[in-house]
Amino acid sequence: MNLPRIVAAACLFAVVAPLANAQTRSAHDAKAREIYAKSIAIPTSLGNAKMMEFAEYLAGEFRAGGFPAEDIHILPFKGEGDATASLVVRYRGSGKGGKPILLMAHMDVVTAKREDWERDPFTLIEENGFFYGRGTYDVKQGTTALTATFLRLKAEKFVPTRDLIIYFSGDEETAMETVRDVVQNHRELIDAEYALNSDGGGGTLDDATGKALYFTLQAAEKTYADYYLTARNPGGHSSLPRDDNAIYELADALTKLRAYKFPVQWNDTTVASFAQASTTKTGPVSVAMKAFAAKPGDPAAVAVLEKDVNFNSQMRTTCVATMLTGGHAENALPQSARANVNCRIFPGVRIEDVQRTLQEIVGKNADVSLVRPSISSDASPLRQDVMQAVTRAIHKIQPGVPIVPSQASGATDGLVFRAAGIPTYGVDGNFVRPKDEFAHGLNERLPVQSFYDSLTYWHALLTDLAGKRR
Repeated sequence: MNLPRIVAAACLFAVVAPLANAQTRSAHDAKAREIYAKSIAIPTSLGNAKMMEFAEYLAGEFRAGGFPAEDIHILPFKGEGDATASLVVRYRGSGKGGKPILLMAHMDVVTAKREDWERDPFTLIEENGFFYGRGTYDVKQGTTALTATFLRLKAEKFVPTRDLIIYFSGDEETAMETVRDVVQNHRELIDAEYALNSDGGGGTLDDATGKALYFTLQAAEKTYADYYLTARNPGGHSSLPRDDNAIYELADALTKLRAYKFPVQWNDTTVASFAQASTTKTGPVSVAMKAFAAKPGDPAAVAVLEKDVNFNSQMRTTCVATMLTGGHAENALPQSARANVNCRIFPGVRIEDVQRTLQEIVGKNADVSLVRPSISSDASPLRQDVMQAVTRAIHKIQPGVPIVPSQASGATDGLVFRAAGIPTYGVDGNFVRPKDEFAHGLNERLPVQSFYDSLTYWHALLTDLAGKRR
């Protein structure tokens, strides 16, 4: 047995196989992969100051693809963190179809330390049927798919019936200041009838078989808000302890918070989500979902569903302690103790109302304050034109898969656009297995087939919504 020759042959196959697959891809797919690789290679995480480089790279691709310079806008921004930027690109249409459609993604990624990863996080690596690298899933597949689709449509001389506008933000993973800046100071560049967000929704594959189970269309997001719970005291010498200790009083306040459940709520999206999802579940959970959809707020259904943290978060505002600080010396009574409480607020609930509720829960021995300004928004209406077009586009890559409206427990830039009066829908075209979701984590990856399928999906979706249906 010639082991070196066999090993060499295996290595050659590992290299040749992706190349053979690449040779069967279209020129548009090849261009998308080129953009994807370059995008991953620009480390746009906090502290690297690479956002302008990435925005300039993408802007150059749009210019080379035939988009006029006056329709490409890089909007520099200096906020709490690094200097960053937004990118806005307008694809001009005939205007016969009404107001523009906004298409969204973000250019920044979460920090990745090379020493913690098995592979270089800022090199696109194709291996084992996956693309590996920071941002492969969250969400440079979105910036790539939208950019590549614009370039393909322009090459095909497609004239949309309405303007299509790309908006790429620069700090979604941190302060989300760029999206607020564009809404407040550059509204004319991004004003649209509605927005489609590549950073929300998406398809789920069965962990065991890889079969497509369902596609979620995100129509609502919970508001992110942090509150400080602070107990204060004059303090004193630790040899003379008193009952009114700031740390104990904060602990009492947190115990009260732990025991509290915010009231059950619902909207059209969560009701529709439970109704559709009940068909994919079995046993008591399926029965409870059907009961909740038929009679929102049904106590028996809630009792079953709230045992699952995922379903519980869909039905109410949630608040949880996440950080603690307290005291100033080992031999002194604490003069203050503080906890950060992170809340995910149900759409339509006011931030100040949650603050008032928290104060009522913890009582007079702790003060509740908002850490920083937050934005709340209502759920977007379930538009039939969007629902139907997404269904047709998804069925081109995954025939017959059910489309399930969803509400996200987290938040994206879409929250800001909803608050500004632009209904926003998370419609990421990728399908992944839950066990392969490593966004924000080590060895982030995306199935290779999913990446290319999403290109087919976005092309079908945009030509459907802004042109002759295909």
